[in-house]
Amino acid sequence: MVFSKSLFSSKSSDWKTPMWLFKYLEEKFGKFDLDPATTEDNPLKTPHFFTKKDNGLCRKWFGRVFLNPPYGSEIVYWVRKSFLETKKLRNAEIVVCLLPSRTDTKWWHNYVMRSDEVYFIKGRLKFEGADSSAPFPSVIVVFKKGEVKIPKFFSLDISKIRR
Repeated sequence: MVFSKSLFSSKSSDWKTPMWLFKYLEEKFGKFDLDPATTEDNPLKTPHFFTKKDNGLCRKWFGRVFLNPPYGSEIVYWVRKSFLETKKLRNAEIVVCLLPSRTDTKWWHNYVMRSDEVYFIKGRLKFEGADSSAPFPSVIVVFKKGEVKIPKFFSLDISKIRR
């Protein structure tokens, strides 16, 4: 079997959230107050947002947070921040993360396995502006304010979400 190198790499570590998925997550978890890793145009239209220039990793998070971080090597810092803001600092009420499902990584075992809920997405997402579906599986990880518990795991069939 021959694989194209392009399937396993990206010129950018940014993958734009599909609007239909964001709306579904808002219906499920409530309106989001903050997007700490977005672009200047704030495409998800959250009332508060941080851009790369603002450095959301150095800012206090609050309320209901949606996070679709850069998927490169810095992802560990974003997932760690999600954990800290809800479980240790308890600034944020909830952080809902759209992440690549990388169950073999240290960050997955150190933080995702200490989250509250994990939704494995059935099928591959087609990110906003992409020509085709992602070359990797995706997952929704939910951190809620409070004590660390054993996460609950779910399957999310995106074909059943109304677009």
